[in-house]
Amino acid sequence: MKETIDELSKKKAYALFDSAVINTIEVGTLKGLCQIHKYLFDGLFNFAGLIRDKNISKGNFRFASALYLTESLQKIELMPENTFEQIIAKYVEMNIAHPFMEGNGRSARIWLDLILKKNLKKCIDWSQVGKRAYLSAMERSPVNDLEIRELLHLALTDKINDRDVYLKGVDQSYYYEEEGNDNGD
Repeated sequence: MKETIDELSKKKAYALFDSAVINTIEVGTLKGLCQIHKYLFDGLFNFAGLIRDKNISKGNFRFASALYLTESLQKIELMPENTFEQIIAKYVEMNIAHPFMEGNGRSARIWLDLILKKNLKKCIDWSQVGKRAYLSAMERSPVNDLEIRELLHLALTDKINDRDVYLKGVDQSYYYEEEGNDNGD
């Protein structure tokens, strides 16, 4: 039986926690997000780790125009990440930019946790964040990020090096992406 792209990339996401690569990722940077994306999707997508050059949309939402994407990503990279609120604002902006053709959400949630770990000594226990609540909050986040901030704040944990928290988070992240949702990933 042939494994799907999601199954293969999920195995890579699991392996990332145990690899030395996770300690080399440039936290909070576009380069770091590209490193995560490449790790998860290398050999699965020919665009793994590469910024998209085409416009994309999901449902009625159009992500950042490819024409202005590089400039937008540079501005996002410079956003502060000293407080939880600032980190979530940066995460929301990165989601709006959607720098990759596929795999944005799965990569960005790992990226977010690495920022939180570095700057606040916290991460999200994604198993505590329901799919419907998360997707709804993210859908509304370009207008107001209060809902996603509150949702994620309730799921913060100091178990930043707990393998089980990480693996359950990967499972939840991939669950968010299953067919039939409209999260734009």
